[in-house]
Amino acid sequence: MSSDFEGYEQDFAVLTADITNKIARVPRLPPDEKKQMVANVEKQLEEAKELLEQMDLEVREIPLQSRGMYSNRMRSYKQEMGKLETDFKRSRIAYSDEVRNELLGDDGNSSESQRAHLLDNTERLERSSRRLEAGYQIAVETEQIGQEMLENLSHDREKIQRARERLRETDANLGRSSRVLTGMLRRIIQNRILVVILAVILVITILMAITFSIRRH
Repeated sequence: MSSDFEGYEQDFAVLTADITNKIARVPRLPPDEKKQMVANVEKQLEEAKELLEQMDLEVREIPLQSRGMYSNRMRSYKQEMGKLETDFKRSRIAYSDEVRNELLGDDGNSSESQRAHLLDNTERLERSSRRLEAGYQIAVETEQIGQEMLENLSHDREKIQRARERLRETDANLGRSSRVLTGMLRRIIQNRILVVILAVILVITILMAITFSIRRH
C-alpha cells in the first residue's frame, strides 16, 4: 500500500514543480501565450488536487502504527497546494492588471507590476528549491525504509532457516527414538516367546514325570 502512495507522491512532486515553473513564466509571455498557459495551469491544478485525494485515500488504508509519517507528509503537500493556488491567483491578478494597463497605456503601473512579478518569481524559485530538498529528503527516507525492510527480511530468513534445522534435528531424534522403541518391542516379544517355550517344556517334563511314576506303581 505504501508503494502506491509513494508513486502518487512522485507524480505530485513532478506536477507541482511543473506548475511552479509555468506560474513563474506567465508574466514574461505574450498575451496569447499567457492565456493558454493560464488555462494549462488551471488544468494541472485540478490534476494535483485529484492526486492529493488519491494519496489521502491511500493513507487511510495504511495501518495506524505506520500512518503518522504519511499523515505529516500529506499536511505538507496540502499546504504546498494552497501556496500554489495563492501564487496562481496572484499571477492571474497581475496578468489581468497587465492586460488592463496595456489597454489603458499605463506604463507606470506596468513597471510596478513587473517589479511585483520579479519578487513573486524569486519567492517561487525559493519554494521550488525547498520542494526539491523535501523531495530529496523523502527519497532518503524511502531508501532507509527499504533498507530496514531488507534487513527484517534477512532476519526472518535466518529465523526460518534455524527453524528448519531444528525440525530436521527433531525428525532425526524421532527416527532414533522409533528405532529404539522398535528394538525394545522386538526384545519383549522374543522374551515372551521364550517364556512360552520354557513353560511348554516344563509342562511336558511334569507330565512325563507323572506318567513314568504311574507306570512304576
